[in-house]
Amino acid sequence: MINRNRIRMLASVMFADMVGYTSLMQDDEQRAKLLLDRYRKVLEEKVFEHLGKVIHYFGDGALVIFGSVIESVLCAKEIQTELLKEPKVNLRIGIHSGEVVYDDEGVYGDTVNIASRIESLSKGGSVLFSSKVNDELKNQSEFKTKSLGLFELKNVKYPIEIFALQSDDIVVPVKSDFESRLNLRNNSIAVLPFVNMSNEPDNDFFSDGITEEILNALSKIEELKVTSRTSSFAFKSKTIDVREIGKQLGVRNLLEGSVRKVGNRVRITAQLIDTLDGYHKWSDTFDRDIKDIFQVQDEIATTIVSTLKKSLNIQETQKKSLVKIPTTNLEAYQLFLKANYFWNKWTPTDVKRSLQLLKKSVELDSNFAQAYSALAACYVYLGATGQIPGKKSFESAKQFAIQALSMDEQIPDGHLSLAMANLFDWKWDEAYKSFQRALELSPNNADAHHYYAYYMMAINNTRKAVIEAEKAHELDPLSLPINAFLGDMYMNAGMISDAIEQYKKTLEIDTTFRAAINGLAWAYYQSGNLDESLKLFKKTQEIAGDDFSSNSTLGFIYAKMGETKKSFECIEKLKLKEQKAAEEVNYSIDYAFIYLGLGDYDKVFEYLNKALEDKLGALIFIRSRSWKEIHDDARYRELLNKMKLPTD
Repeated sequence: MINRNRIRMLASVMFADMVGYTSLMQDDEQRAKLLLDRYRKVLEEKVFEHLGKVIHYFGDGALVIFGSVIESVLCAKEIQTELLKEPKVNLRIGIHSGEVVYDDEGVYGDTVNIASRIESLSKGGSVLFSSKVNDELKNQSEFKTKSLGLFELKNVKYPIEIFALQSDDIVVPVKSDFESRLNLRNNSIAVLPFVNMSNEPDNDFFSDGITEEILNALSKIEELKVTSRTSSFAFKSKTIDVREIGKQLGVRNLLEGSVRKVGNRVRITAQLIDTLDGYHKWSDTFDRDIKDIFQVQDEIATTIVSTLKKSLNIQETQKKSLVKIPTTNLEAYQLFLKANYFWNKWTPTDVKRSLQLLKKSVELDSNFAQAYSALAACYVYLGATGQIPGKKSFESAKQFAIQALSMDEQIPDGHLSLAMANLFDWKWDEAYKSFQRALELSPNNADAHHYYAYYMMAINNTRKAVIEAEKAHELDPLSLPINAFLGDMYMNAGMISDAIEQYKKTLEIDTTFRAAINGLAWAYYQSGNLDESLKLFKKTQEIAGDDFSSNSTLGFIYAKMGETKKSFECIEKLKLKEQKAAEEVNYSIDYAFIYLGLGDYDKVFEYLNKALEDKLGALIFIRSRSWKEIHDDARYRELLNKMKLPTD
């Protein structure tokens, strides 16, 4: 069992976070560091004066606790007053009070999580806090506060009333600053997979392609919250009431339709439905000749999007066509659609099949930018899952992404693939720029937010990693990988109870999803329940039907439970697997992890440095909580320096 000397106490918790720091680092590193130093200096001085304690810095953010609510609010006000002077630092602050759990690794509990949510809601230069904090201020004449209304905060059961501190020398937000958050559901939509009404079942790829073109067009509209493909397509071939679908996806509007393809003619029907009452807001039918399918798609998508904008009262800002003609070669396009069909099955075998179809597609049209972008995504996937050696796969991914973007700079997935390739190649600045461009072009791209969270974790900004993971989950609530990943980010941030709850929610969608079972096993380990952790790791092995699956995690847990012999048996399995491998494989991280459990840090760093030499992409996870026990070792900081990562 893990003993953390936990203490329960009442505290006022303050979160502070610089607005736009990461972006500023890219544009003007010297100024960014100047402002960060100024912010930390002011914070520490004021916190000391008001008898608080800085518990943790995470990049440009900070977690602070106070024994007094009054002192925490006074401190927050003085910090903002000082930082609004030149050189100004744009800082968000959120405060909540209640019971926390305090141990040698940090502060945890619902109070911490709610303070974090309030901070992320806040506006730069202001001080926001919960109604619980406001109650403490009511009898203090020096404080004036104003209610901003009730807000539904992520993972908080009931809506919480948020207040702002009123003062002439700080920013005081108004309710209109938060209207987009309060009315988000009105502008939310999911595009259900259009039904293939053709006589040939093989035409599924065609109807799916039409659906995705419309979904991608909608995703470009920043004012809309568009549910991602994975969650929308979870309802394919299912007869479920639209109101129930809206409830599950958290959207007010559904777009559904059908595609009938007969010879050279195509009929597409579409209807927009309000999920609150099930009534149709709009419907139309399009009968067209298929000889020029690209113009047909553009007409359909543009018409639907234009109608949606009017129906949802969204200001018309997009004047250009939302669907570009990707290629003039119909055969190349059909291969692309088929490749996309297999890509979305999301298994190594299907992604390899997609890869081969895409290669044939670009042979037919060497100027097909979308196909090159899809090739880049395939190589990122195959490299990240170990199907192709990392160096080879990520270089290929970069090559194809750059080729795609040289033809069409406005392909979001091209920027996303380039970002991921640079991320695993430890090119942090390049990765950041590509992530930003991908999100700028497609703000509703759940995958972009999902992978951007990887970047935030790598640079040790755990707070923003959680925020990005939550955004991905909001956009794609039924995606198994995104659901499990959100649990990972909660666990990495020390939000163990949230992590356990999130993994269990994921397993409600699919009881056999191994990533969620593994995550739950780790969460139980973090909470000190090694027996349950071991049981779950063994379960993932059974589900995989492979006694090598979860080998390194089992070796780690066995070591922590004092079963050294079994731990070394896991090491022998690794050696045997290497010998039998048909091609060169690299298990450096696996070896390092088992030795981490055994407490042999010399061996840990021997293998981590080998992974460094081979530039294994998995090293980006070295900042995670799983490796926490070596984070104070000087050799760990050396490793970060070699990877050009921040050491704080």
